[in-house]
Amino acid sequence: MAQRVRKAVLPVAGLGTRFLPATKAMAKEMLTVVDRPLIQYAIEECLGAGIEEFVFVTGRNKMAIEDHFDSAYELEDTLVRRKKTAELELTEGSTIKAGNAVFTRQQKPLGLGHAVWCARHWIGREPFAVLLPDELTIDKPTCIGQLAAAYEKTGGSVVAVMNVPREQTGSYGIAAVKPEKDGLQEITGMVEKPKPQDAPSTLALIGRYVLTPEVFDHLDRHETGAGGEIQLTDAMAKMIGAQPFHALTYKGQRYDCGSRIGFLEANVAVALHRADTAGETRALLTRLLKG
Repeated sequence: MAQRVRKAVLPVAGLGTRFLPATKAMAKEMLTVVDRPLIQYAIEECLGAGIEEFVFVTGRNKMAIEDHFDSAYELEDTLVRRKKTAELELTEGSTIKAGNAVFTRQQKPLGLGHAVWCARHWIGREPFAVLLPDELTIDKPTCIGQLAAAYEKTGGSVVAVMNVPREQTGSYGIAAVKPEKDGLQEITGMVEKPKPQDAPSTLALIGRYVLTPEVFDHLDRHETGAGGEIQLTDAMAKMIGAQPFHALTYKGQRYDCGSRIGFLEANVAVALHRADTAGETRALLTRLLKG
């Protein structure tokens, strides 16, 4: 029986240059979608899948992330005294249990593969999830929950993919796959950011992975790939054939919050999705579009 996925790695060391000047002194992962930071959605996705231990791979000027998931005694005490129960529940809901979060530094921007490698000592020889917080997914069960269930079924690594226009393949890791069986496709190859004419398919990796610890054996070599960086896609490609490796086509809602328009779309979509904001958001959009 496959070991349960208990831990997740969240690479959050990026500079967020596409959101300057907002990210000049603020972690991009702390930008809010409606009323909570982007990074919190990733943690909630994990909690919904039964994952409760987290390794945040951070960089300089990222202390706000650590503070956000910590207990805020002064704020919570004030809310208790003012009998603001709803606000207190929201605040406590963003706190990770004591001892369940580790923060480690990626000291140089050497690529996603290097960021994941920085978490190796805390993951050990267990299967683990990787979530890129720039990618916001909304579904029940959660995207990472679907991957964890697929891992328990296959005993091997599983990644989430979605079809993208061929002209966009150069922005993603792309998977070559066999025909779908039981909701999964066996992966036969992967390539990072191929030219459209060289892409083996249009199935793009969307920042959700459940990986076996053997990926660290390949990341240990610090081999560079596209962009001169240590690519996670390259390490995963070396695992194919040695153990089961599958793609799950994700059919829920996914928003690329690494771009300004994608981030704006996520805010509108989440606001329309929530019962407490949907009506007012629709009215607002109607009013703006008429103007």
